[in-house]
Amino acid sequence: MTGESETTTVAQLSTPDSSGSPIPAVLTRLVWLLWGVSLGVLGMFVQRGALWEVDGLVVVDGLTVTMWATVTFFSGIVHSYSRRYMAGSATIDGFFARVFAFTLTVMALVAADSLALFVLCWALMGLVMAELIGTTEGWPQARAAASVARRYFLGGTAALAVAAGTLWYHTGTTTVSGLASSVETASTTVVVLAAGGLLLAAMAQSALVPFHTWLLSSMTAPTPASALMHAGFVNAGGILLVRFAPVVTVEAGFMLVVVLVGATSALLGKLLKTVQTDVKTKLGCSTVGQMGFMIMQVGLGFFAAAITHLILHGFYKAYQFLSSGARVSHESPAKSNSRHSPGVAGGLVVAGTALAGGLLFAGLTGKGTKLDTGLLLTLLVVVTVLHAARELASDPALPTGVRYGAVPLVALPAIAVYAGIYEAMAGLLSELPAVGQPAELTAVHVVVAVAFAVAYLAIDRGFYQRSRRLYVFLVNASQPATETLLTTTEEYNEY
Repeated sequence: MTGESETTTVAQLSTPDSSGSPIPAVLTRLVWLLWGVSLGVLGMFVQRGALWEVDGLVVVDGLTVTMWATVTFFSGIVHSYSRRYMAGSATIDGFFARVFAFTLTVMALVAADSLALFVLCWALMGLVMAELIGTTEGWPQARAAASVARRYFLGGTAALAVAAGTLWYHTGTTTVSGLASSVETASTTVVVLAAGGLLLAAMAQSALVPFHTWLLSSMTAPTPASALMHAGFVNAGGILLVRFAPVVTVEAGFMLVVVLVGATSALLGKLLKTVQTDVKTKLGCSTVGQMGFMIMQVGLGFFAAAITHLILHGFYKAYQFLSSGARVSHESPAKSNSRHSPGVAGGLVVAGTALAGGLLFAGLTGKGTKLDTGLLLTLLVVVTVLHAARELASDPALPTGVRYGAVPLVALPAIAVYAGIYEAMAGLLSELPAVGQPAELTAVHVVVAVAFAVAYLAIDRGFYQRSRRLYVFLVNASQPATETLLTTTEEYNEY
């Protein structure tokens, strides 16, 4: 057995200095410079409200400047974190080069107006991320995970290319912006087929069920690469659907399909998370569910809400991954901090806070005050607040009075901030075509909303735990690809 006579030394990692390669330091400073420039461009856009474009190639609009500022900030954090995390690694220069290349590719993607350029950036983004997943070249499982991800990404790119080619062939337009006026010249059947290709590409990129396997197999990636993946890469599905909103919104029935797809992943992602034990895989399952929520918002016609969700989810998930080491318990297994029921009084506080959060969101944004899908968007807010408030009220580490008092004091200001960001996003995206109108409310929407709320609450209460058959299904559904698993403990020695 290897390693029997080896001495393992655990020590503080040295702070990076100038004795090594200058590439990490140079690229870190450069990406923070890009962030500063992006903030300046965002400020100019807000002040002037004008579009900059290179006709037929790129366009700088509200979505572009928003994502530039967001992506470069996340990338700056990852670059800075990685200088210490990757110190001493033989692949550090290649890792930093790939992270920086990924950043530039995403910046090009969100500015791309040419259909061909958009598809090209989409493909490059996936290929670079696959290389980040398999950074350790001598690790077979890492390379296998990269191969799995690459297959999914290329499949999504193929779906996007077919959709873009179909739109070009039947409308004659070669730009994304041109679709708004030309998509009406094509038959509804053709547009729906193209929209289906766009949805498949978004599902593969955002790791929605059943395309979530690549994400759960990607845990071989270095933690900062995982942070970049979950904070930025998976969100590209939402960006894709926002950019192609004139195509996606042509048929009301298709928008309902988008809602169903998002709801399915939102529920299954939450269920899959419950059967996981390791921190990173639980975070991966959480991402599957959160991306489902994002796609649901697109299906309801609230594209600004989807962009708001992906930005806030990016901040949250980047923090969660980069601080994942702190999630390891440092106490005796005999001690238990398991959460418990908040009781009747706590339940009333939680329910009241959730309803107050929904009313506050409706009052600040005007969504949910009319008979349209804004009611469903507000319902999602209520469900989210209910879940977060229940988690806080069930925390045994806090005194009862503090828990119950903190629930509304934390949740309601958070909803006010969310509503403010949503309104800001709606203003920045106001010039984009087909993103300002909610979908028409139908009886099917109501049935889906009620079923979703009931299923979500049933999961939250743990009713699913009574079925062994369901447990086995969830365990099997949340398994990464077999070839990416480490099955022999000796394999850990070298990596």
